Amino acid sequence: MELQALPSRIGQVRRIVSAQLRYWHMDALIDRAALGVTELLSNVHQHAQPDKLCTVSIELLLDRLTVSVYDHDPRLPEVRDVDPTSTCGRGLAMVAAVSESWGVRPEGESGKVVWFTLPAPSAPAPTPVIAAPAVASPARTPYDAACATALRQTVDGLRPEHAPARSAVPG
Repeated sequence: MELQALPSRIGQVRRIVSAQLRYWHMDALIDRAALGVTELLSNVHQHAQPDKLCTVSIELLLDRLTVSVYDHDPRLPEVRDVDPTSTCGRGLAMVAAVSESWGVRPEGESGKVVWFTLPAPSAPAPTPVIAAPAVASPARTPYDAACATALRQTVDGLRPEHAPARSAVPG
């Protein structure tokens, strides 16, 4: 999304990023991603020249979320040593602290991209299905066999096969 990095817009982008992560079921990443994108947009607001126009992108590939902010200022940011009581100058250090990795990619004279990554939480393990003990039964029908196969596949964590189609019309 393209925007002017103004204080009023930074909060809106933070909410958009949070909503997208909720949509992707990545709730565990919301706080760190929101903090990181806030810091990167604040840097654009405070330091970027000639304008505050930037583009924010979030990308989820395999096991990694990447948040990027592109601006038109070719000057690369620097991580500074700051006094522990300082109220500014620690944005990139915070991004580094909450992210898995981060960096800057120059885009020639047209600007730069500052990015950070977060490890995507793994999918939750399937909930095991606990089957009742088997009881001897009379003859089993093909439908019973299909149900037993589907139950075994579910227990093994595999996607169950569709149950066979049945009709109320004889024949």
